[in-house]
Amino acid sequence: MKKSLIALAVLSATSAAAFAQSNVTIYGIVDAGLVSERGGVANTTKVSSGVGAASRLGFKGTEDLGGGLSAVFVLESGIKADTGESDVAGSIANRQSYVGLKSTTAGTLTLGRQYTPYYESVRDVADPFAMGYAGTAKNLFGVAGNNTRNSNAIVYQSPVVEGFVGEVSYSVGEQAGDASAQRQIGGYVGYANGPLNVRVAYNARNNDLPASKLSTDVGHNTLIAANYDFAVVKAYAAFSKDKGTNSSALGNTGNPFGYTVAPVASKDSTVALIGLTAPVGPAGTLMASYTRKNDKEVANRDADQWAVGYSYALSKRTSTYVSYAKIHNKNGASYTVGNNAESGTGDKAFNVGVRHSF
Repeated sequence: MKKSLIALAVLSATSAAAFAQSNVTIYGIVDAGLVSERGGVANTTKVSSGVGAASRLGFKGTEDLGGGLSAVFVLESGIKADTGESDVAGSIANRQSYVGLKSTTAGTLTLGRQYTPYYESVRDVADPFAMGYAGTAKNLFGVAGNNTRNSNAIVYQSPVVEGFVGEVSYSVGEQAGDASAQRQIGGYVGYANGPLNVRVAYNARNNDLPASKLSTDVGHNTLIAANYDFAVVKAYAAFSKDKGTNSSALGNTGNPFGYTVAPVASKDSTVALIGLTAPVGPAGTLMASYTRKNDKEVANRDADQWAVGYSYALSKRTSTYVSYAKIHNKNGASYTVGNNAESGTGDKAFNVGVRHSF
């Protein structure tokens, strides 16, 4: 009996040690707001999900393999908080789905569906709205479609060395008979030290569709972005050069302004942004930005966006927000004011909502 008790104690201690080396976390965001869109063919007022940040449910985990090496995984699904549906019908982990290895000295290598380095750089460094609310940089920057996430991606991120960090991504096109078709390559190099954060990012997307015998050019996006925290205000600036098919796809492709000739996306443009965030009291944050889209094609379909927003933290996990943005389209441009989860239907929008993280 005594030996049995000793064996049980040893087994319990061993199991506890093994469990301590592994960690699985359930996390998510529930975000819903009232959205009012004006200026399109039909004015719209609705309750939407993911206005400030996309609603999601995720599972992430690590396992300590010893010697500074860990296994990591993420499975993350988008959810419509206003209806309870998946934001992509029939999907399970459409937002992120990857597994890999992380070394404290050699960096991280992951395989699966992941964000592009270009999108991460616009979201994390360039945009005061962090891709959310009416003022999101998505409205004019070339991050629509596959420029947001890649399936079949192999991503390597270096460890941080003296403030420097880098990431490279290779997405396999998996098109029969053509190894380069639908292939996507990207990366960034960044430096963060104290109040300064700077990043240069690149994305190249092959648009060929061998099954339909359609051959097109490669879409290129090149970004330089920076922000600097002056304590009383955090300043943002970014510039992106977008060239080629799908380098700057329209968010709303359904002719939202009812033009006689259906709008087309620019294949040669630049985007410049300046913005700021500023603390307002102990729990408030003011956000503002100005973004200019300069179309280099003959049609000269330029656009300007002004945006302002305010969020108030009710706690560490819950906040309320309000935001407004307006786009001035020129020469038949068709850019719309959306938010984190939607592309929008008009040239101006107002939102107010609540976000809870867990």
